[in-house]
Amino acid sequence: MEHGKVELYHGSGQIVEFPEIRKTKYTKDFSWGFYCTKSYEQAYRWAGRKHGQGIVNVYSYVENEKLNIKKFENMCDEWLDFIAECRIGKVHEFDIVEGPMADDTIWNFVNDFLNHNISRSVFWEYAKFKHPTHQISFHSIRALECLEYERSESVNDDTME
Repeated sequence: MEHGKVELYHGSGQIVEFPEIRKTKYTKDFSWGFYCTKSYEQAYRWAGRKHGQGIVNVYSYVENEKLNIKKFENMCDEWLDFIAECRIGKVHEFDIVEGPMADDTIWNFVNDFLNHNISRSVFWEYAKFKHPTHQISFHSIRALECLEYERSESVNDDTME
């Protein structure tokens, strides 16, 4: 059964017609990968915050059930442990990981938890009033093949020369 197409967004400083997985100095929530979100606002913020001239890249995504996909429906202990492991550089076998994306405030709590400054129960006490946004990360060439580039939109049109 073919799933419907979902529109995904990637905030960047450039047009990304051909997404790729880059190994960087710092690992992200779900390790190295190409990150997108279902939230246009989130991608808009990513693009605008990190770059003077931001671009929101738009893709259509069709899930391939043959891939190894991990989905976290919400923030839970398994999600927290998974992020903790990715953050210290452990790699995983998933093609695609989908789940909540913590905002900067929750990140401070995650870091406090990772540094053993707060306990797990205190983390959940702090985090329970926060509403994370969505992220989906692609970790293999086969995963990237599920994405089809549609278009790019400039974030700060008013500042363009």
